[in-house]
Amino acid sequence: MERSTLTDQPRLVVISNRVAVPKARGAAGAQGGLAGALHAALSDRKGLWFGWSGQESESGRTGHIDTQTNDGVTTATIDLSQRDIDEYYNGYANSTLWPLFHYRLDLAKYERETGKGYERVNERFAELAAPLIEPDDVVWVHDYHLIPLGERLRSRGVKNRIGFFLHIPWPPTRLFVSLPYHERLVRTLLYYDVIGFQTQEWLESFLHYCENELGAEVDGEKGTVSFEGRTTIARAYPIGIDWDHFSKLGETGEARQAQQRLLSSSRRRTAMIGVDRLDYSKGIPERIDGIGRFFDKHPERVKDLVFIQVAPPSREDVESYQAIRAELEQKCGRINGARSEVDMVPIRYVNRGYSHEELFGFFRGAKIGLVTPLRDGMNLVAKEYVAAQDPEDPGVLILSRFAGAAAQLPDAVLVNPHSPDDIAHAIQTALDMSLEERKARYQKMIATVRDDNVQDWTANFLRDLGEA
Repeated sequence: MERSTLTDQPRLVVISNRVAVPKARGAAGAQGGLAGALHAALSDRKGLWFGWSGQESESGRTGHIDTQTNDGVTTATIDLSQRDIDEYYNGYANSTLWPLFHYRLDLAKYERETGKGYERVNERFAELAAPLIEPDDVVWVHDYHLIPLGERLRSRGVKNRIGFFLHIPWPPTRLFVSLPYHERLVRTLLYYDVIGFQTQEWLESFLHYCENELGAEVDGEKGTVSFEGRTTIARAYPIGIDWDHFSKLGETGEARQAQQRLLSSSRRRTAMIGVDRLDYSKGIPERIDGIGRFFDKHPERVKDLVFIQVAPPSREDVESYQAIRAELEQKCGRINGARSEVDMVPIRYVNRGYSHEELFGFFRGAKIGLVTPLRDGMNLVAKEYVAAQDPEDPGVLILSRFAGAAAQLPDAVLVNPHSPDDIAHAIQTALDMSLEERKARYQKMIATVRDDNVQDWTANFLRDLGEA
């Protein structure tokens, strides 16, 4: 086995909804933290990454595999038919599972046809991926789009070690049971050898369901679930950032220029920044309400503070995302209309994306980072904001209690994102915080951000999968 002698490890096969194909415009951004997390591991193991290209099939059906190899990593992508995109992606994945797993029962749609589309595409993924998997490969499946895939691969005779990582929260049992066929979905999960969650809270919710609804044997200390003759490892693996890579971005001219742009345009006001995909789980309208409440309580401080919200659009074909964009534009317009001067606006709303180098510069120049999701699996923006700060004059991170990152960053200013008063008070606290306190909070947070990095996350999961 020439491959094994080169790496001393089995080949890694990653399967996810989207694939970060090198030179494919926007692909890495579509993956968020996942692309950076996996590329090094795939490169080390001469790995294969399989998934959707993000494109609609010209033939009208899901099928043909496009393969390319760069830096030792092979990517294998397929186009999806418009029907599959509507039912599997826009439908069941993002209109049923995503809102439910983020505790938004009011937005979750349960439609039989989209559920069938979800199962159909998972079956198609299994059909196309199974022949690419060699006997000694280790397979790592990612996220809510592909929950049934492990069971579908097993049905095709794949006996390899297969792990699954969920990047979003797992909801409490009392919410999860609202999902039609919820038991069937969890049964498919238990065909994986290892299941990973971002936090202990999401893990405990999953174990509670397995024990109380499924009747499985759960060993919380060992982190195992035994059911129908199979035993699955279930543990928390908090994801981190690529510390070395992200830190080096600050040395680029693009980062320094972005920082200077932000500082010069702020006109001696404190810059406060939020960077989020345009999604209702991120709590952006609620955040704007909190900023509005702050200016209502302290109108004189309009001259002290400017808030910059960067919100690249996402999933624009889903109705709820169109609604949040309209709501956000309305709320920002209302506050700016009431509080602006001829030469000054309190809120800048930017509906586009920026490079990682530019974001580093914006984070470095902003003295307050406002990260207030209503619910988040982890939230790497919070960690990137901390990583970008000047150790001698660090900014203040305001962080939602309901982000997974709050468990690792208790020294942020923690807030209830549903409370405009709480957000307003946190903004005042951040503006008035002494340099001594800012540095003390920063030093505790930066140690976590640096040490609990993405390389450790990958190594820990693959170690447990290798031993499963």
